[in-house]
Amino acid sequence: MKKHVNIAIFIPHLGCPFSCIYCNQKTIAAQEHVPDADEVQAIIEQCLPTIPAGVVPELAFFGGNFTTIDFSRQKAYLEAVRPYLDRGLVQGIRISTRPDGISAAILTYLQDYGVETIELGVQSLNDEVLRASARGYSAADVFKSARLIQDYGFQLGLQFMVGLPGDDREKDLFTTAEAIRLQPQMVRIYPTLVLRDTVLEQMWRQGRYTALTLEEALEICTEMVLAFEAHGIPVIRLGLHPGEELRQEGAILAGPFHPAFGERVEQRIFLEQASMAIKQVLSGHPHVRVLDLYAEERDLSKLIGYKRQNLLQLQQDFALSQLNVKTIIDQQKNWVAAAPAGVMPERRLERETFYKLRKVL
Repeated sequence: MKKHVNIAIFIPHLGCPFSCIYCNQKTIAAQEHVPDADEVQAIIEQCLPTIPAGVVPELAFFGGNFTTIDFSRQKAYLEAVRPYLDRGLVQGIRISTRPDGISAAILTYLQDYGVETIELGVQSLNDEVLRASARGYSAADVFKSARLIQDYGFQLGLQFMVGLPGDDREKDLFTTAEAIRLQPQMVRIYPTLVLRDTVLEQMWRQGRYTALTLEEALEICTEMVLAFEAHGIPVIRLGLHPGEELRQEGAILAGPFHPAFGERVEQRIFLEQASMAIKQVLSGHPHVRVLDLYAEERDLSKLIGYKRQNLLQLQQDFALSQLNVKTIIDQQKNWVAAAPAGVMPERRLERETFYKLRKVL
């Protein structure tokens, strides 16, 4: 599989006329530098020498609603990238925007400039949640825009948030099921955080909003990831990147922030997968109390869990006196195998089999 690499250009909160309750980007954007076309080319020139040999990067415009910024600025950005597309130094352009920032005319010109992937900041497919967050569009608008993007041949990405006002587990799983119907090429999921200088901060201080705990967010996101991936839809990001802004004291007032949120979700999945593998072994060897647990070498930390919590949990759940972890170097990841100590496992529990046995959404 070819390695995917982005050259990221950050355009802070340009083009968004809305003030969603959780967003403080207008405050941040006032302090952030907005690159011009020359700086876009300078960033590309700086990044190209760092790209691994044989890898052609994608150019990604992040941070703002690209299709709603001033058209002359959009055009200048896209024209700045065109020479690198023409020379084969960049393989395509990725943008993010709102569902109500899409039209046939916009998609036609984006095609002409080499845009290949469009990510929509959807957040939820429940209209009640969208209204409570002042998003300014409906779930029907999302479906219309997403279908149009697909009809024009673009790769479709969808971005969601869990824990918004009015949201709950049932609504998140409804959103997941609806999103699966759209068959996007990728998904990002972000737990809602209470950030300084937002409407959500005011609601939180007034007791009108309660943030998810870390455990609640991990549980919901685990269910969503399993559902998406069981339907062949990769989740390419879980949780906000712990950048300098979020690390500032007082930036995050409440909410399930963890610098390795995605890793924690993966650890929960491996815990369930390992539990299923152990049950299969103990069904044929009910009196065994020492087991070996196997995984691919790159998955070791996910199997062991945060502070070895997965191993401790498994030992407790199955009354094991000892649980050994062993690794195998293999091209394939995301499998778990279990066997009585000193015995090679008869089979691996692959992720696809785990999905079927677990009966995910």
